[in-house]
Amino acid sequence: MTLTPGPEHRRVQPPIGLLLDVDGPIASPVTRTVPAGIIHSLLTMAANGWPVVFNTGRSDTFIREEVMEPLLAAGIPGGVRFHAVCEKGAVWFSFGADGPGTLHMDRSLAVPQDYAAEVRKLVQSRYSSHMFFDETKRSMVSVEQLIEVENTDYLQEREAFDADALKLMASFDLGVSRLDHHVPNSDDRVDYRLDPTIIATDIESVRLGKDLGAQRALEMLAAEGVIPHAWRTMGDSRTDYAMADKLHHSGHAVVHVDVRPDDGVPLKPYPVLTAAHLGLPKAIHEEAGNAFLRTWAAIARTL
Repeated sequence: MTLTPGPEHRRVQPPIGLLLDVDGPIASPVTRTVPAGIIHSLLTMAANGWPVVFNTGRSDTFIREEVMEPLLAAGIPGGVRFHAVCEKGAVWFSFGADGPGTLHMDRSLAVPQDYAAEVRKLVQSRYSSHMFFDETKRSMVSVEQLIEVENTDYLQEREAFDADALKLMASFDLGVSRLDHHVPNSDDRVDYRLDPTIIATDIESVRLGKDLGAQRALEMLAAEGVIPHAWRTMGDSRTDYAMADKLHHSGHAVVHVDVRPDDGVPLKPYPVLTAAHLGLPKAIHEEAGNAFLRTWAAIARTL
């Protein structure tokens, strides 16, 4: 049975809730845009009562421009709300046919602005040929690969940038970690981390993460009286498993989709799917995401 969009369907437990990373599964890491097929599938599921929450390290500006605006252009039905948790839990908002709602931010999670200013100068003086400083971030400090730069070239420069960013942390007496490398501050604390990805480096509070994003998602839906019977999470890195971990440990049934299982699929107490389960062993990123979302949209239309 198809649910009619509107406040009344939010008083019922939907069969599935979606918690989706954006870079990779939804937006292409090459073009940084969302394919039309994914927009269509997202609208289909949301219009049939499946809550859709984006759980991303991206800024609210990116979500508004690259996700919300294409959804609006395609036609968000009245009464349907999408939710976005940005910067790994530091910023969150909802949007619908009338555009974005109130923007919320936990300012206690922000990287010090004087450090951010020095990183901006560092990028401008030494790394602007390969990356840019993301001016849209409110809590994190992020640098990102220029679209016209080859990824292999960027990754080499990223190593040098990360080393310089770590040195800057020490000069501000900020304790920091990068992967397995830990450099505490003078109080023997590590409050921040450098999180390198295939197209960016995020400098962030250690309290941020996809698990915090999942908690925000639960709270946003609970405020509307929505508790899905089960969840589908989707990401393209090991850190994205944290959202499924959080849901599982909170007592929710969850299936996680890994659209870039190059690092190997870890053993988890919940099912983990890859594109190979759809007969597409070579599909990754938005191609794999599109295939799963199309399959789920077809299911949503039948319920």
